[in-house]
Amino acid sequence: MTTEKENMPRILIVEDDERLAMLTQDYLRKNGLDVAIETDGTRAIRRIIGEQPDLVVLDVMLPGSDGLAVCREVRAHYQQPILMLTARTDDMDQVLGLEMGADDYVAKPVQPRVLLARIRALLRRSDTVPSDTSPQRLEFGDLVIDNGGRSVTLNDELVDFTSAEYDLLWLLASNAGRILSREDIFERLRGIEYDGQDRSIDVRISRIRPKIGDDPENPKRIKTVRSKGYLFVKEGN
Repeated sequence: MTTEKENMPRILIVEDDERLAMLTQDYLRKNGLDVAIETDGTRAIRRIIGEQPDLVVLDVMLPGSDGLAVCREVRAHYQQPILMLTARTDDMDQVLGLEMGADDYVAKPVQPRVLLARIRALLRRSDTVPSDTSPQRLEFGDLVIDNGGRSVTLNDELVDFTSAEYDLLWLLASNAGRILSREDIFERLRGIEYDGQDRSIDVRISRIRPKIGDDPENPKRIKTVRSKGYLFVKEGN
Protein backbone atom coordinates (compact mmCIF):
# COMPACT_ATOMS: atom_id res chain seq x y z
CA MET A 1 0.00 0.00 0.00
CA THR A 2 1.39 3.41 -0.97
CA THR A 3 1.64 5.84 1.95
CA GLU A 4 0.84 9.54 1.67
CA LYS A 5 4.48 10.38 2.36
CA GLU A 6 5.64 8.25 -0.58
CA ASN A 7 3.53 10.42 -2.87
CA MET A 8 5.06 13.65 -1.55
CA PRO A 9 7.79 15.29 -3.63
CA ARG A 10 11.16 14.75 -1.92
CA ILE A 11 13.10 17.97 -1.36
CA LEU A 12 16.68 18.24 -0.07
CA ILE A 13 17.60 21.61 1.48
CA VAL A 14 21.35 22.22 1.49
CA GLU A 15 21.82 25.10 3.95
CA ASP A 16 24.42 25.55 6.71
CA ASP A 17 22.15 27.79 8.84
CA GLU A 18 20.39 24.97 10.69
CA ARG A 19 17.78 27.18 12.33
CA LEU A 20 16.77 28.70 8.99
CA ALA A 21 16.80 25.28 7.34
CA MET A 22 14.53 23.80 10.03
CA LEU A 23 12.06 26.70 9.82
CA THR A 24 11.95 26.27 6.04
CA GLN A 25 11.58 22.49 6.41
CA ASP A 26 8.64 22.94 8.78
CA TYR A 27 6.86 25.35 6.42
CA LEU A 28 7.38 23.17 3.34
CA ARG A 29 6.26 20.02 5.20
CA LYS A 30 3.03 21.76 6.19
CA ASN A 31 2.50 22.40 2.49
CA GLY A 32 2.78 18.78 1.40
CA LEU A 33 6.50 18.28 0.75
CA ASP A 34 8.83 15.63 2.19
CA VAL A 35 11.89 17.66 3.22
CA ALA A 36 15.36 16.60 4.36
CA ILE A 37 18.26 18.88 5.39
CA GLU A 38 22.01 18.75 4.72
CA THR A 39 24.35 21.39 6.15
CA ASP A 40 27.64 20.42 4.51
CA GLY A 41 28.45 20.85 0.82
CA THR A 42 30.72 17.82 0.47
CA ARG A 43 28.16 15.51 2.09
CA ALA A 44 25.44 17.11 -0.05
CA ILE A 45 27.19 15.96 -3.23
CA ARG A 46 27.04 12.33 -2.06
CA ARG A 47 23.44 12.62 -0.90
CA ILE A 48 22.12 14.30 -4.06
CA ILE A 49 23.70 11.66 -6.30
CA GLY A 50 22.80 8.77 -4.00
CA GLU A 51 19.27 9.77 -2.96
CA GLN A 52 18.11 11.49 -6.18
CA PRO A 53 15.56 13.84 -4.54
CA ASP A 54 12.84 15.40 -6.71
CA LEU A 55 14.36 18.86 -6.17
CA VAL A 56 17.34 20.42 -4.40
CA VAL A 57 17.31 23.82 -2.70
CA LEU A 58 20.98 24.79 -2.64
CA ASP A 59 22.58 27.71 -0.79
CA VAL A 60 25.64 29.27 -2.43
CA MET A 61 27.53 29.79 0.85
CA LEU A 62 28.35 26.40 2.40
CA PRO A 63 31.16 24.77 4.39
CA GLY A 64 33.02 21.93 2.67
CA SER A 65 32.11 22.60 -0.95
CA ASP A 66 30.21 25.78 -1.77
CA GLY A 67 26.92 25.68 -3.64
CA LEU A 68 28.47 26.43 -7.02
CA ALA A 69 30.91 23.52 -6.63
CA VAL A 70 28.10 21.22 -5.49
CA CYS A 71 26.02 22.14 -8.53
CA ARG A 72 28.93 21.55 -10.88
CA GLU A 73 29.82 18.18 -9.31
CA VAL A 74 26.32 16.69 -9.28
CA ARG A 75 24.98 17.96 -12.60
CA ALA A 76 26.24 15.04 -14.71
CA HIS A 77 24.59 12.56 -12.29
CA TYR A 78 21.42 14.41 -11.29
CA GLN A 79 18.76 15.56 -13.77
CA GLN A 80 16.11 16.99 -11.42
CA PRO A 81 15.70 20.73 -10.70
CA ILE A 82 18.22 22.66 -8.59
CA LEU A 83 17.00 25.91 -7.03
CA MET A 84 19.91 28.12 -5.96
CA LEU A 85 19.76 30.52 -3.01
CA THR A 86 21.97 33.56 -3.62
CA ALA A 87 22.85 36.81 -1.88
CA ARG A 88 20.35 39.50 -2.84
CA THR A 89 22.91 41.82 -4.41
CA ASP A 90 25.32 39.29 -5.92
CA ASP A 91 24.47 39.16 -9.61
CA MET A 92 27.63 37.16 -10.30
CA ASP A 93 26.49 34.31 -8.02
CA GLN A 94 23.24 34.13 -9.95
CA VAL A 95 24.97 33.99 -13.33
CA LEU A 96 27.57 31.48 -12.13
CA GLY A 97 24.86 29.30 -10.61
CA LEU A 98 23.02 29.13 -13.92
CA GLU A 99 26.26 28.40 -15.76
CA MET A 100 26.95 25.51 -13.36
CA GLY A 101 23.53 24.05 -14.19
CA ALA A 102 21.08 25.50 -11.66
CA ASP A 103 17.49 25.66 -12.95
CA ASP A 104 16.42 28.78 -11.09
CA TYR A 105 17.50 31.02 -8.24
CA VAL A 106 15.98 33.17 -5.51
CA ALA A 107 17.74 35.89 -3.56
CA LYS A 108 18.04 35.63 0.23
CA PRO A 109 16.34 36.46 2.45
CA VAL A 110 13.39 34.79 0.76
CA GLN A 111 9.84 34.62 2.10
CA PRO A 112 8.73 30.99 2.61
CA ARG A 113 5.65 31.41 0.38
CA VAL A 114 7.84 32.72 -2.45
CA LEU A 115 10.21 29.77 -2.05
CA LEU A 116 7.26 27.37 -2.05
CA ALA A 117 5.88 28.94 -5.25
CA ARG A 118 9.24 28.58 -7.02
CA ILE A 119 9.59 24.97 -5.85
CA ARG A 120 6.10 24.10 -7.09
CA ALA A 121 6.76 25.78 -10.44
CA LEU A 122 9.97 23.76 -10.92
CA LEU A 123 8.25 20.51 -9.89
CA ARG A 124 5.41 21.18 -12.34
CA ARG A 125 7.92 21.85 -15.09
CA SER A 126 9.86 18.64 -14.49
CA ASP A 127 6.63 16.61 -14.27
CA THR A 128 5.09 18.02 -17.44
CA VAL A 129 3.94 15.27 -19.78
CA PRO A 130 3.62 16.40 -23.39
CA SER A 131 0.07 16.30 -24.74
CA ASP A 132 -0.85 13.79 -27.44
CA THR A 133 -1.61 16.61 -29.87
CA SER A 134 1.77 18.34 -29.60
CA PRO A 135 4.73 17.15 -31.67
CA GLN A 136 7.05 14.84 -29.77
CA ARG A 137 10.02 15.18 -32.10
CA LEU A 138 11.41 18.19 -33.93
CA GLU A 139 14.07 17.96 -36.64
CA PHE A 140 16.15 20.84 -37.97
CA GLY A 141 18.71 19.35 -40.32
CA ASP A 142 21.30 17.57 -38.17
CA LEU A 143 19.60 18.71 -34.94
CA VAL A 144 16.91 16.43 -33.47
CA ILE A 145 14.94 17.31 -30.32
CA ASP A 146 12.91 14.44 -28.85
CA ASN A 147 10.43 15.67 -26.27
CA GLY A 148 9.32 12.16 -25.33
CA GLY A 149 12.77 11.29 -24.02
CA ARG A 150 13.76 14.95 -23.40
CA SER A 151 16.89 14.31 -25.47
CA VAL A 152 18.85 16.33 -28.03
CA THR A 153 21.10 14.88 -30.72
CA LEU A 154 23.42 16.75 -33.08
CA ASN A 155 24.92 14.78 -35.99
CA ASP A 156 23.53 11.61 -34.32
CA GLU A 157 25.50 12.38 -31.13
CA LEU A 158 23.59 12.80 -27.85
CA VAL A 159 24.16 16.27 -26.35
CA ASP A 160 24.05 16.87 -22.58
CA PHE A 161 21.48 19.46 -21.48
CA THR A 162 20.37 20.55 -18.02
CA SER A 163 16.64 20.41 -17.38
CA ALA A 164 16.33 24.20 -17.62
CA GLU A 165 18.36 24.37 -20.85
CA TYR A 166 16.22 21.67 -22.43
CA ASP A 167 12.97 23.40 -21.44
CA LEU A 168 14.16 26.66 -23.00
CA LEU A 169 15.36 24.94 -26.18
CA TRP A 170 12.07 23.05 -26.58
CA LEU A 171 10.05 26.23 -26.02
CA LEU A 172 12.01 28.10 -28.69
CA ALA A 173 12.14 25.18 -31.16
CA SER A 174 8.44 24.35 -30.82
CA ASN A 175 7.76 28.00 -31.67
CA ALA A 176 10.23 28.06 -34.58
CA GLY A 177 9.69 31.05 -36.84
CA ARG A 178 8.12 33.12 -34.04
CA ILE A 179 9.90 35.73 -31.94
CA LEU A 180 9.50 35.06 -28.22
CA SER A 181 10.11 37.99 -25.90
CA ARG A 182 11.87 37.59 -22.57
CA GLU A 183 8.50 38.30 -20.97
CA ASP A 184 6.93 35.39 -22.89
CA ILE A 185 9.76 33.05 -21.95
CA PHE A 186 9.72 34.00 -18.28
CA GLU A 187 5.99 33.60 -17.97
CA ARG A 188 5.95 30.20 -19.67
CA LEU A 189 9.04 28.70 -18.04
CA ARG A 190 9.07 30.23 -14.59
CA GLY A 191 5.48 31.34 -14.07
CA ILE A 192 6.55 34.81 -12.98
CA GLU A 193 6.74 38.21 -14.63
CA TYR A 194 10.01 39.41 -16.12
CA ASP A 195 11.49 42.19 -13.98
CA GLY A 196 13.59 43.70 -16.75
CA GLN A 197 16.83 42.85 -14.95
CA ASP A 198 17.10 39.08 -14.81
CA ARG A 199 19.84 37.64 -17.05
CA SER A 200 19.09 33.94 -16.65
CA ILE A 201 17.50 33.55 -20.10
CA ASP A 202 20.49 35.23 -21.80
CA VAL A 203 22.92 33.00 -19.88
CA ARG A 204 21.06 29.86 -20.93
CA ILE A 205 20.88 30.94 -24.55
CA SER A 206 24.66 31.47 -24.55
CA ARG A 207 25.13 27.93 -23.18
CA ILE A 208 22.63 26.35 -25.59
CA ARG A 209 24.03 27.84 -28.80
CA PRO A 210 27.35 25.93 -28.93
CA LYS A 211 25.60 22.73 -27.86
CA ILE A 212 23.38 22.81 -30.96
CA GLY A 213 26.20 23.73 -33.32
CA ASP A 214 25.42 27.45 -33.37
CA ASP A 215 28.20 30.01 -33.69
CA PRO A 216 27.89 32.27 -30.61
CA GLU A 217 29.31 35.22 -32.59
CA ASN A 218 27.08 34.72 -35.62
CA PRO A 219 24.20 32.44 -34.63
CA LYS A 220 22.14 30.83 -37.36
CA ARG A 221 19.68 28.77 -35.29
CA ILE A 222 18.81 30.94 -32.29
CA LYS A 223 18.88 34.59 -33.29
CA THR A 224 18.69 37.58 -30.95
CA VAL A 225 16.16 40.07 -32.29
CA ARG A 226 17.10 43.45 -30.82
CA SER A 227 14.51 44.90 -28.42
CA LYS A 228 12.15 41.99 -29.16
CA GLY A 229 13.54 38.68 -27.94
CA TYR A 230 14.75 35.41 -29.44
CA LEU A 231 13.89 33.62 -32.68
CA PHE A 232 14.51 29.94 -33.43
CA VAL A 233 15.01 29.79 -37.20
CA LYS A 234 12.53 27.42 -38.80
CA GLU A 235 14.68 25.93 -41.56
CA GLY A 236 17.52 23.62 -40.56
CA ASN A 237 20.94 25.05 -41.33
